Amino acid sequence: MPPPDRNRLPPPVPNLEDPEAHEAQNPEGENLHETLPYEHARRPGDLATVRRFRLTVVEGPGAGLVWESASDVCSIGSHPLNELALEDSTVSRFHCEVRIGPRGPQVKDLDSTNGVIVDGVQMVDGFLRGGSLLRLGRVVLRFDFSAESNRLQISEQTRFGSLVGTSAAMRACFALLERAAARDVTVLLEGETGTGKSQAAQAIHNAGARRDKPFLVVDCGAIPSNLLESELFGHEKGSFTGAVGRRAGAFEEAHGGTIFLDEIGELPAELQPKLLRVLETREIRRVGSNTWLPVDVRLIAATHRDLRAEVNAGRFRSDLFFRLAVLRIVQPSLRQRPEDLPMLVEQILRSLGADPERTHALRTPEFIARLQHAAWPGNVRELRNYLERCLVFEDAVSISEEEARPGGVLEVDPSQPYADQRRRAMDDFERRYLRALLEKHQGKVAQAALTAGVDRVHLYRLLRRHGIKP
Repeated sequence: MPPPDRNRLPPPVPNLEDPEAHEAQNPEGENLHETLPYEHARRPGDLATVRRFRLTVVEGPGAGLVWESASDVCSIGSHPLNELALEDSTVSRFHCEVRIGPRGPQVKDLDSTNGVIVDGVQMVDGFLRGGSLLRLGRVVLRFDFSAESNRLQISEQTRFGSLVGTSAAMRACFALLERAAARDVTVLLEGETGTGKSQAAQAIHNAGARRDKPFLVVDCGAIPSNLLESELFGHEKGSFTGAVGRRAGAFEEAHGGTIFLDEIGELPAELQPKLLRVLETREIRRVGSNTWLPVDVRLIAATHRDLRAEVNAGRFRSDLFFRLAVLRIVQPSLRQRPEDLPMLVEQILRSLGADPERTHALRTPEFIARLQHAAWPGNVRELRNYLERCLVFEDAVSISEEEARPGGVLEVDPSQPYADQRRRAMDDFERRYLRALLEKHQGKVAQAALTAGVDRVHLYRLLRRHGIKP
């Protein structure tokens, strides 16, 4: 892969454009807010309708090339795994993504080298209109809507394993999960923290042909890098200090079944080529051994990171991503499916064994409406924690400032004293850091304290201060 062009464009200040800051017009003058680009399926089994769009190279290498969408998304970059591949050294391997959502067409920069400039303004994540020009290095693309629409397959089911939802976003995800279960392909589950990737992996295994075989989980972010190779592939006696006997790794133990590699984006660089070889040859070698052992496993991986951005940054091998992304499934965030909240609340309360009489206040339309207006940066996991707090206090407690604010961005009030605002910002940081830290270490405070570089007693004190349970 040729290195990026060193004559980078000057970086304007990143801008997150408001979709209502301009009227979206196509070249014929049609108001795109009147003709919705994305029509939700309203009943199980319906197909969601999405406006088709095209991208035309109007400047730079490949000028005149026209690409037309067959779904609601297009990944653009120089890597052949993209839907639209551009052969130019100033275009990153995974440069950006164009997606049609309920609020209109959006473009998202995937941490590219030269950025994405839309109509003269650099965008990190923003909205497009008909005729918008996207500059990616030396290449300029024009975005236009087509007259036709694409239909997206929606599952007839409103649950898959322990995952539930009636929204089009969730049932589109179910349709992909059902396909994954029916085929023995490698699956990459993507999505924000708390969206249910682990439950999706378990459900794929349970619904597939390997359901009666082992299901092994390895969290690549929770195991020290010097021990992870042994955890995955096993080791021979005496292969390193502390190896007092031969040990089979997760791949051997999962023979005939499924291995789930959670947080695959945290896999150390030195282990990535070894995992790639396993995927290509279906053979493993224990640490300290010269013998290759055949393994029959189905691999499912998950990450909260965008691995395309990790490839651009050189932290993740593009060939390994290619092998993992045979079937990519993105778990929608809770913000993308607020209509699922009544069903989610009901399921969570049942799983907590709550008495229906005690939880009547948590099922009212007014309470559900409050939940639908919250941001939920921690998604379903955060919702569950909140409902647990409500049960502890036997009432519908106030939604925290962090949960309620849209997008999770803390607003500052310059009319208030500096000390008060600083303390408020520090409390917000501590809450978010502690929750992410505990999640990374699956609630193990000793490991979390070691990573954070603080005394375990002090960490417990911080957790109590913010009302966070390990």
